[in-house]
Amino acid sequence: MTTSARAAVLRGTHEDFALEDITLDDPRPDEVVVRVVASGVCGTDLGVQAGHIPFPLPGVLGHEGAGIVEATGSAVTSVKPGDKVLMTFTSCGVCRNCRSGHPAYCVEFLSRNLLGGGRADGSATIRQGDEVLHGHFFAQSSFSTLVLADERGLSKVDPDADLSLLAPLGCGIQTGAGAVLNVLRPAPGSTLAIFGAGAVGLAAVMAAALTGSVRIIVMDLVDSRLQLAKELGATDVVNSKETDAGEALVELTGGLGVTHAIDATGNAGVLGTALNALAPLGELGLIGAPAAGTTVDVDINYMLNGRRITGITEGDSMPQLFLPALVELVQQGRMPLDKLVAPYAFADINTAAQAAKEGAVLKPVLHFRDES
Repeated sequence: MTTSARAAVLRGTHEDFALEDITLDDPRPDEVVVRVVASGVCGTDLGVQAGHIPFPLPGVLGHEGAGIVEATGSAVTSVKPGDKVLMTFTSCGVCRNCRSGHPAYCVEFLSRNLLGGGRADGSATIRQGDEVLHGHFFAQSSFSTLVLADERGLSKVDPDADLSLLAPLGCGIQTGAGAVLNVLRPAPGSTLAIFGAGAVGLAAVMAAALTGSVRIIVMDLVDSRLQLAKELGATDVVNSKETDAGEALVELTGGLGVTHAIDATGNAGVLGTALNALAPLGELGLIGAPAAGTTVDVDINYMLNGRRITGITEGDSMPQLFLPALVELVQQGRMPLDKLVAPYAFADINTAAQAAKEGAVLKPVLHFRDES
């Protein structure tokens, strides 16, 4: 069987995406063909384009896809043709971390999602004639009208779900919200500082507003983002271009420090400020990804007061449980995701990518309804 699709192919770093015809491989027993309705554009996609992430090119990116199942492999049981699904990362399902409910820390996470460019066995999922294209990006490569996805990366949603709104849940929103709800879990009375008010940081704000945190302090350089953070539940905001963030946190906490912090910037200097703001027993969650090899100095004696640094991938989510819960929160109006997304036609992917790089939009979402 030959399955043709139209995809945004990235042929090299620093190049534009080009819409080209591709052919999908036949689905294996555990794979699903999905017709894409919408796909978020994430900083990780742009990181590959910029050359910061060594995904092999030419290839097809995209990893916040949402769509409708068209066909399933013989062993697939969780979805059927016609189902609406959200797509997210995949995992091996058999390592210790997967079996203990932490698939985002699968021992094969990088090769299966981010760096391999193909299936776990090295085989390709996308071709152009005799040329192999690298794909299977987060087990989907959703910058395409049709994708070949792993069943383990799919979450079924209600037939009336708005996929154009929900697509970003697959990575960025899941990461920010999961950092709060699955990992840090601030208890009532906690003070949470969030560094970076991009889509991921604002997802953390929305999640924190659902907890018993009495103070949610957000730091960013852009006033419009800080204003949105307040609308989403932040109690205090600090423009760290105009005010020293460390000094502001001392003043806001009466010198006690924060019980929890999240760095969504990936900036080593900001991370240092976040770490120094922790109260004894405070925990810092790292979700911003800097360039490989980035380090920060840590005073060991300072850490002996029970302070912790925790790295977080994909919000430590069990997607088939967590994504439906987030969908419910969005549909109830308790996570106003619509305040973050900006729609773009699939054909305008380069415009969407540029808007994200410039910070003009928080979360571009590509719409595929008119593509064939």
